[in-house]
Amino acid sequence: MTASAESDLLAKVPHQLFIGGDWVDSTSGRAIGVQDPATGLVIKTIADASVADGARALDAAVAAQDGWASTPARVRGEILRGAFDLLQERKEEFALLMTLEMGKPLAEARGEVVYGGEFLRWFSEEAVRIGGHYGANPEGTGRMIVTNLPVGPSFLITPWNFPLAMATRKIAPAIAAGCTAVVKPAELTPLTTLYLGKLLEESGLPKGVLNIITTSTSNDVSAPIIADPRLRKLSFTGSTPVGVRLLKQAADGVLRTSMELGGNAPFLVFEDADLEKAVEGAMQAKFRNIGQACTAANRFIVHESVADEFARLVTAKVSTMTIGRGTEDGVTIGPLINAAAVQKAVDLVGDAVAKGATVLTGGSVVEGDGTFYEPTVISGVAADSDILREEIFGPVLSITTFTDEADAVAKANDTEYGLVGYAYTKDLARAQRLIESLQTGMMGLNVGVLSNAAAPFGGVKQSGMGREGGTDGIREYLETKYILTPNPFA
Repeated sequence: MTASAESDLLAKVPHQLFIGGDWVDSTSGRAIGVQDPATGLVIKTIADASVADGARALDAAVAAQDGWASTPARVRGEILRGAFDLLQERKEEFALLMTLEMGKPLAEARGEVVYGGEFLRWFSEEAVRIGGHYGANPEGTGRMIVTNLPVGPSFLITPWNFPLAMATRKIAPAIAAGCTAVVKPAELTPLTTLYLGKLLEESGLPKGVLNIITTSTSNDVSAPIIADPRLRKLSFTGSTPVGVRLLKQAADGVLRTSMELGGNAPFLVFEDADLEKAVEGAMQAKFRNIGQACTAANRFIVHESVADEFARLVTAKVSTMTIGRGTEDGVTIGPLINAAAVQKAVDLVGDAVAKGATVLTGGSVVEGDGTFYEPTVISGVAADSDILREEIFGPVLSITTFTDEADAVAKANDTEYGLVGYAYTKDLARAQRLIESLQTGMMGLNVGVLSNAAAPFGGVKQSGMGREGGTDGIREYLETKYILTPNPFA
């Protein structure tokens, strides 16, 4: 990819806030410099929203709500479908943009365009399937009508690790349901969301239905929006501590909330597993997005009889991975998002090694420009190691062992998180037991990647509440209303 192609693309991305259907300057007088984590260089400077800008965005969403709610579902769906079609035309641009601002290899960014686009297509179809029901009450004295209506203006806070998919996963169901929205992308990767806003504008989305504010003072800007009684929905993807704080703020307004929070995914490999397939799944579950995914396998819990062979096979794979800037051919591991992420990997690996773990490959910071950490495999991880308790969010595969199924399940469930779990076994009865015994909202059974726009995404325990995607996703933006009418035959 040439420097001129990168420059031409970045010039197309808006640098202002999107409020009330217009691209406007911030009132703060500040700006955000968006960096390429592979080089540390600022690639674009954008508006830095103030508290007043956040209020303007919510005003615009509130003003547009009634009109958008009354817009026919077919029209809402066609706008989303049009956005999907435009995204296919610009898939290379969106892929490159994500690689530039987030660092993931271009091949993975292309995969995210496919995944993120599917939310636009899926919810364009769900818009016309919002239903209800009608029937006699049990006593026969009346008729019950149950309908579903848009919850109202929504505040959508997205993370940095999947800049397109996390935006479409929230924006598409809100639009489909008839809700207006204020979107606040992560400060580290706001460009993709801004470009998506431009695409939705071109697809015919009415003014004020979608508003985008980028800011370096997230807490200050978000708090008044959440506290405003006109806001009716909050959706957040990010860390559990931040989610807990937002839930406390949302409680005052009794807001509808969707929270997709932290994870500590177990990856169980049983003695009867097909190890070649387990290793293939491990590479997908661990190193996708450079390990920076809430669904990333965090703890590889392997039966003691096959642990050494699993470690040998996976190490052979990991040691061949190529590190570099995501735009370069053949790169499979890009940079971590920032220096703090690199330091976290250093600290977690160092703690594990100090407690007896062995580094089989990697384990070091890559010197030079950018925030790179070697893809790493460590084995013999002790039960009290921090790496088994904390979400790694980096390219580090840590292996510990178990003795039997009960031990495996106990270790897998020994966490406050419960987003996703993975298990490899040929035993059908065991697989059925694991489906019921693993305390997670999602499970990959003999597969390493499970996210799909048609499936409900979400966790249990401190991994969050609510679901995104599937038929459940649009319900998060709908309120159920019940009406009783007299018996028309009485």
